[in-house]
Amino acid sequence: MDAITLLKADHKTVEQLFRKFEKAGDHALAHKRKLVDEIVRELSIHAAIEEQVFYPAVRARSEALSSDVLRALEEHHVVKWVLSELDTLPPESERFDAKVHVLMENVRAHVTEEEQYLFPEVKKAFKPQELRQVGEALELAKKGAPTHPHPAAPDTPPGNLLTGAVAAVMDMGRDALRTARRKAVTQVRKSAPRPLRKPLESMMSVGSAGDSLH
Repeated sequence: MDAITLLKADHKTVEQLFRKFEKAGDHALAHKRKLVDEIVRELSIHAAIEEQVFYPAVRARSEALSSDVLRALEEHHVVKWVLSELDTLPPESERFDAKVHVLMENVRAHVTEEEQYLFPEVKKAFKPQELRQVGEALELAKKGAPTHPHPAAPDTPPGNLLTGAVAAVMDMGRDALRTARRKAVTQVRKSAPRPLRKPLESMMSVGSAGDSLH
């Protein structure tokens, strides 16, 4: 798979998550939280591999596209800050939906800019075989990419390559801990005893039983 095809597939995956969130009801808090967790993961990985592989390759090949890459990096920076807030924000927070919608607006604008302008220019600058090689590098980078946003970390090589590897390891532990906690909560809820009947109901039951003896 070439680089452009891979990145567009990522865009499509995120857009599908956005649409699911938009269709979720106002009271579907657990479902929205799950969708946002997926959005955070997908966008964190996508941003990381673009910053580690795709953007450096584009800047190295075309000086004319350097300003576009720098603007894209700044757009990433804004998105990652919003993601970092959503990563821990409870879904019942009054700003939860508002932050998600601001995130969607920014990401959609960024995707439009890339797909309508940057990607066509990149196709002109690279040969098909070269784009496939970049695509392979992107796929490899995905395997070790951070799964959470790190907006304060460097977003250009070599700094992002070093911090990205450390962040990825930390995120693996963070994800494992979060999963374990949620499983524990679910297990506790399942094993919790059923609530006793209300005192009034119990008295009525006893009274009924007493009446039946006469």
